Amino acid sequence: MRGRDRLRALVAGVVLVATVLAGCASIPDSGPVQEGDPITADVPSDVVYTPKGPVADSSQERILRDFISAGTGPQDNYAVAREYLSAGFADAWDARASVTVRPGGGATTRVGEDELEYAFTATATLDGGGHYVPATTSVPTSLGYSFVQEDAQWRISDAPDGTVLNPATFQSIFRAHAVYFYDPSFRYLVPDQRWFLARSSTSTRIASALLDGPSTWLQGAVVSAFPEGTQLSLTAITVDDGTARVDLTSDALSASDTARARMQAQLLASFSTLSTITAVDLSVESTVLDVPDLGGAAPLRDPTVDARPLVVADGVLGFASRSSVSPLPGLGPVVGALAPTSAEASADLSVVVVGTDRGALRVGADGSSLLVDGRAGLAPPTLDDAGWVWSVPVDDARAVTATGADGVPHAVTSTLPAGSAVVSFRVSRDGARALVLLDDQGESRLLVVALLRDSRGVPTALGPPVELAAPTGRPVDATWADQLTVATLTDTGEGSLVSLAEVGGSSAGSGQPSGSATTIVGGNGASSLRVLTAEGSVLEPRGSSWQDTGVVADLLATQR
Repeated sequence: MRGRDRLRALVAGVVLVATVLAGCASIPDSGPVQEGDPITADVPSDVVYTPKGPVADSSQERILRDFISAGTGPQDNYAVAREYLSAGFADAWDARASVTVRPGGGATTRVGEDELEYAFTATATLDGGGHYVPATTSVPTSLGYSFVQEDAQWRISDAPDGTVLNPATFQSIFRAHAVYFYDPSFRYLVPDQRWFLARSSTSTRIASALLDGPSTWLQGAVVSAFPEGTQLSLTAITVDDGTARVDLTSDALSASDTARARMQAQLLASFSTLSTITAVDLSVESTVLDVPDLGGAAPLRDPTVDARPLVVADGVLGFASRSSVSPLPGLGPVVGALAPTSAEASADLSVVVVGTDRGALRVGADGSSLLVDGRAGLAPPTLDDAGWVWSVPVDDARAVTATGADGVPHAVTSTLPAGSAVVSFRVSRDGARALVLLDDQGESRLLVVALLRDSRGVPTALGPPVELAAPTGRPVDATWADQLTVATLTDTGEGSLVSLAEVGGSSAGSGQPSGSATTIVGGNGASSLRVLTAEGSVLEPRGSSWQDTGVVADLLATQR
């Protein structure tokens, strides 16, 4: 199971239990059978919520409570929810502006004769563009509502835009879809996750989001193959026998043959969460475009690595089994002799960046080694696909450096918060982003930042950080499970804990490895994570538990 699928399964289980325990009343269990919306080829079969309209002679409190519950029904542009609004406000309320996820109940307080305040603790918000933002504070959210009487019935005359949903309902009526952009070299596809209503022209929403460009935090780190200004020329995408027919505005005519092929690949990757779409045809204002095959230049999406654990054991770096270690040619003994504290190998296994007590070293398959950063107290250094070594001192998150194969360091403008210790800084396999785990006075902070480069590909700065839901406990290590999911290892005081978080999505626990865990590394999804204990045992997940692989190592290395 891939990392994001496992995470969704975990979250779905958690919210299902929470729904049962809470006795959620969003799904009616009595009354007449009602006909739901027709299922189209573009949308999977999902739960359809059918909220009820206002009950006659309801109090302001009842109207408010039922209005919030009616946010579960997006049919006909939230027509039922609008029944609770006054005639002068019903059309002005923007239900799609945002979603606030509220796991518990809320408290209603009267602040005026015709005014109520609704307060609750949110766990996440979703903006109108489909960007999911986990809450990083437990400070309550307060929303104000005003009331007016119409035909002797209370109605809401003013309310914040957006809806409020519990986690179970949110997971039922919204779905996550990654829209894909390219790294500047066009070698990798980079995901930019969004959430859309599960029953609303999903392919059109995905394509429109793609053409509108990347999320703010990714801008400058990724590129699109679509010429600037390109939009959909029709209001909806049609799907015929598995082929999505995407008609574009005339701006797309300026695209070269290669760009057209990349446009098609970008769309096909972005539609990958829709089982009804297996191919994409491009046209410009109804004129079909010829699109060549990219062949060997096809971009990589979520690249995989060797399934075996890469370790340092018996003085060498190599791939391990229960009984032996197969040294990496030209690298194994050299790395092992450096007394490494960390190691990360390039995708082609030609270079390893090694953390040691004297700094970060770049080791080549020819046996050469170069000290690329001799500063004391570095966090484990990391590589990108272009061969840059990224390093940062544990006690100075603002002092990020990138060093090329020539050994020349380049200072990188850092946006990381000062005052927190850097536990882990890991570049993603697409080279466009970095995962950062910070120790903020014993508490964990988990961030993702874009990596910005100049026209020559030289790293220049980090983009604005995006904060993910912080795992419980003291931070120990973090890794990319796949291109959309990150895993963290923390110490709760009662043992080790592994947590998963989607970049642009929700988070969940992933079990407690036995013993004192020191390192976590990614493989091919969440099911391929591995943990090293202080005793030298390599563990891997098996269902809801962590099992000993039988591999014993001094160090667990990362494969890019």
